[in-house]
Amino acid sequence: MANPKKTPEQKEYEKLEKKHEVKRPIWRNCLTAFWVGGLFCVVGQAITYFYIYFFNFTEKTASNPTVATMIFLSMVLTGFGIYDHIGQFAGAGSAVPVTGFGNAVISAAIEHRTEGFVLGVGSNMFKLAGSVILFGVFSAFVVSLVKTILSYWGG
Repeated sequence: MANPKKTPEQKEYEKLEKKHEVKRPIWRNCLTAFWVGGLFCVVGQAITYFYIYFFNFTEKTASNPTVATMIFLSMVLTGFGIYDHIGQFAGAGSAVPVTGFGNAVISAAIEHRTEGFVLGVGSNMFKLAGSVILFGVFSAFVVSLVKTILSYWGG
């Protein structure tokens, strides 16, 4: 447990630390994340319309290829080093959408490629994204189980 009584030197150091602390532009970061995340959504919607218009998908059936395309595009951009710059600029605006998942998978694969395909890429690719997959599959199972039970009891 920390000592609640601070020495005069510790108090003076805290004052000095606060004086030199770099202020983070929280509102600007939030707006940047909002706009970049929104731009990703616009791109996703354009891809959905592309699949609907050119491949005769319905709005419902176009969602899966749209997600796969967005993940693929983020992986390609990560491979060329572009997504890292987007992530530094946008923060959570690039990490929260499904494109952040693609970035996480391919980044780990690129980082460990020198260790070989099996021990490097294969064993490390899903270290970060594995928990996302696990909880996504588990959540989908729970939701489908609840829906099945409710529809069975409902009639």
